[in-house]
Amino acid sequence: MCDLIFISLLLTVILITYYRLNIKHKSIYREGYIKISGTVISNTSNIIIRSREKILVNNSNISLELGDYIEIEGYINKAVGNYQKYLNKNNIYNIINSKKIKIIKHNNNNIYYFIKNKINKRINNNPYLSTFILGDKFLIDKEVKNSYQANGISHLFALSGMHITLFSSIIEKLLRKILDEYDSFKITCLVLLFYLLLIGLYPSIVRGVLFYILFSINRIYYFYVRGENIFILILSIALLINPKYIYDIAFWYSYLISFSLIRFSKYLNGNYIYSLFKVSILSFIVSIPITIYNYYEINTLGILYNIFYVPFISFIIFPFTLIVFIFKFLEPVYNCLIVILESTSLFLSSIDIGKIVFRKVFVGVYVIYIILVLLYLIFNKRIFMLFYFLLLVIHLLIPFFDRNSYVNYIDVGQGDSILIELNKNNILIDTGCDYSKLNRYLKSRGYKKIDYLIISHGDYDHMGEAINLVNNFKVEKVIFNCGSYNDLEKDLIKVLDKKKIKYYYCIKELNIDNNKLYFLQTKEYGNENDNSNVIYMKLNKYKFLFMGDAGIEKEKDILDKYNISDIDVLKVGHHGSMTSSSKIFIDVINPKYSIISVGENNRYGHPNKEVLEYLEESKIYRTDEDGTVMFKIKNNKLKIVTCSS
Repeated sequence: MCDLIFISLLLTVILITYYRLNIKHKSIYREGYIKISGTVISNTSNIIIRSREKILVNNSNISLELGDYIEIEGYINKAVGNYQKYLNKNNIYNIINSKKIKIIKHNNNNIYYFIKNKINKRINNNPYLSTFILGDKFLIDKEVKNSYQANGISHLFALSGMHITLFSSIIEKLLRKILDEYDSFKITCLVLLFYLLLIGLYPSIVRGVLFYILFSINRIYYFYVRGENIFILILSIALLINPKYIYDIAFWYSYLISFSLIRFSKYLNGNYIYSLFKVSILSFIVSIPITIYNYYEINTLGILYNIFYVPFISFIIFPFTLIVFIFKFLEPVYNCLIVILESTSLFLSSIDIGKIVFRKVFVGVYVIYIILVLLYLIFNKRIFMLFYFLLLVIHLLIPFFDRNSYVNYIDVGQGDSILIELNKNNILIDTGCDYSKLNRYLKSRGYKKIDYLIISHGDYDHMGEAINLVNNFKVEKVIFNCGSYNDLEKDLIKVLDKKKIKYYYCIKELNIDNNKLYFLQTKEYGNENDNSNVIYMKLNKYKFLFMGDAGIEKEKDILDKYNISDIDVLKVGHHGSMTSSSKIFIDVINPKYSIISVGENNRYGHPNKEVLEYLEESKIYRTDEDGTVMFKIKNNKLKIVTCSS
């Protein structure tokens, strides 16, 4: 009967959550120039103010503290694509590009912001003090953070039950010297609730605090409620607090792993190392669906890595964080421990053994994974695990049975990167200058290896992440453009020589899988843009033209030397700049589809309005509005898929 009550509670909360998530938010602000005032509620990675609703502030060059009441003049607009989804999940629906910021009143009487500002000053931008005290990971170096994710240990840096258990144990032991068990528990609960409100209602820390309070009540007051039912109650409370938790990766990791540990707690006994090994295996297996849905890659060696990092972080780094926060003179010692943590993680992440990449598939497959995991956890029947692993194997083999061709114009911000997928080979034209986006997309397509890397030219927004790519993917061959090498290209060549990767320059054509890529060479120019590799490719019956950053002069020379017309898909030159895509050139090649790779609200004003007018006879796709654009060729038919599709 008790189980039925808790299950009914969860089902009711799920229905309420579904209803709340489907309520459409209507912003009270319209796009345009506006003057608004509000309180600063975040000043870490971005300035966020609370006015009549939360607003993200761009172009802030003024030092602001939490709780400051400010007035802002500027243009309000809405984000687009994935960034808009990300902001909306955090209840932010508008961005203001500030032209003028005026502090009306400094925070001086709000105790909450006063304490938080004091903590921020005490932390003084130390990334790991910020991570383990406030749950704010923004200050950790991006490459290091990626290594934690690649090694399967990123969960250790999210404030959760592990940290709350240690924190609460310290408080309770101190209080028990002067108070009894009940009073110690009550004061500890108050401290944890204040701490929760202080750092913010992160899903993993909400779960940790609720676990401590409810499991302690169950133990101290002898309620004898089953652990699974307490878990359901905690999950229900969390979703009532914020239904948008379900969009948070940490929420899924935290609750799925916690439920598995509760269900199999009796099997996890033994000495510490053996018990930790079993916990690591169980956590790894049940979290695979979340990992491959978000990162497309698992690291089987992460099971072993956790055996070292869990005690290292739990019993050394985290406790020492609390000590250093109080005794700042010990920070140099703490930083030495952090060097060990980061250097070992970076080294281990460079090891390819054990890493398995899964191509992105439709969301229903991941739902099936989660259902199979839950069925196994609830009923403890091996048949569900058998189907689970069988589905994983099928998922892993999908790329080997896909005989379609793809041309992907990857959204890498203000830069270019194009992935061409043929039957047996792949070609990457440029890397852009945002490795996290490039890495994520390549893995979403199931790749750990690049057969051909073509550098259109040596500008940073086209090859800025080439060295990162070569260091993290197996690259077979690299092709450069004509002309002299600049510093970026020379640095890349040094890495290629060291890794013994073959490279070529100024070639005329490339034969791959019975497909030819023609490099439309004309002459050497006095600038990097016009020396861009311009590539013409016919894939099945469809004509593709990739312009790099080639300008109007080279366009004229191409028309004089080559007979090209009726292009199906044009990668517009130089991000739609007025220096490329002349009307004469566009009229001759007559593209059906035009792709502009461009960053949102970029400082160059790309794409140019006149260029857009020249291209108006074609269907225009922009990566700043449409995200990544994929052209899929199946049975000689062209299908177009955008990130927002």
